[in-house]
Formats: sequence, structure tokens, C-alpha cells
Amino acid sequence: MSSTTPSFPERIELSGEGLVLRDWTESDLAAMPELFDHPDIAHWTPIVSPFDGAAAVARLERARRLREEGTAVLLAITADGGAPLGEVMLRRAPEGTELGYAVGPAHRGQGLAVRAVRVMAAYAFGRLDAERVILELEAENAASVAVATKAGFGLLDVPLITGEEKGRPYALQTWGLNRP
Repeated sequence: MSSTTPSFPERIELSGEGLVLRDWTESDLAAMPELFDHPDIAHWTPIVSPFDGAAAVARLERARRLREEGTAVLLAITADGGAPLGEVMLRRAPEGTELGYAVGPAHRGQGLAVRAVRVMAAYAFGRLDAERVILELEAENAASVAVATKAGFGLLDVPLITGEEKGRPYALQTWGLNRP
């Protein structure tokens, strides 16, 4: 983190769109495998798979380390500050302020990802002075393309980001939302 990049607050709780986005805590560890140990999450995200109790502890430790480094913030998506329903991430990257998300299979179809992305984008514009926030996703991931569209993002005319993760090649499109 450069000296001109402001650090993230020690605690973050964002409310809006009928959601509370809050820090992960030790009390969430038991719920995390149910949210993240799923074939869709294993396929479309870099989240470790299989996702068990040890992976939950490692994810909580990683979330805290990334926050401390000023690199990223990982927040639990909740309806009321209670039980986690998924995760939303904000990452400072060379290409911009990137958002990401994963919603537990039992909680899909409620617009959680769209609403969490909009709340996190508002935070990035308002508190971090971001000019643009981006989503990087695969064109074949219809659910994520729908989230990007519903959240007001547009496909940017930039080269695909290609690579390999978990033994499979990927090609990510970049979607952007400019500061209102």
C-alpha cells in the first residue's frame, strides 16, 4: 500500500438496500462451509474448494490480513447484521477498485449480490474516492453477467484477462461502473 493510499478502517459496517455488510467474525466460521463449499463457487471463483472448517479459519485470517495491508475488504452479506448469507469483496488493484461476491446457494434468487455490489460501490465512490469500480467475470457465468447488468455496470472495451486457476483456463471480461 502506498503512503498516499488511505488505509481501511479497523471495522466496517455498511447498511443499505435492505442489507447490512459487516466484518466476518469467529462466530461465522461454522456457517462459512455451507456458503462456500459448492460446485458453482468452486468453478467461478478463486475461493478454495473443498471449503471446510480449516478453509473458513484461513479465509477469516486472510480477510484480516488483507484489510491490515490495505489491499482488500471482505464483508459478510447479511439481512440484519446477523447470519451471513454470502460475501462481498472490495479490492484495490492496479486496474482499479474491483468488487467481487459469492452468495450461498440457499440464499440465491433474492437479489443479494446486486444489492451488496451497489452498497459496496457506493462505499468505494463515497469513502474511497474511486472514479470507477469494476467487476471481472466470465461471459459464460450468466448469473454474474445478470448481477453486473442489474447493478448498472457496463462491459468495458478492454482486453480479456486470461489465466488458469484450479486447473482450468479462464477469460475474464471487465465490467465498469463510473462514479455518479
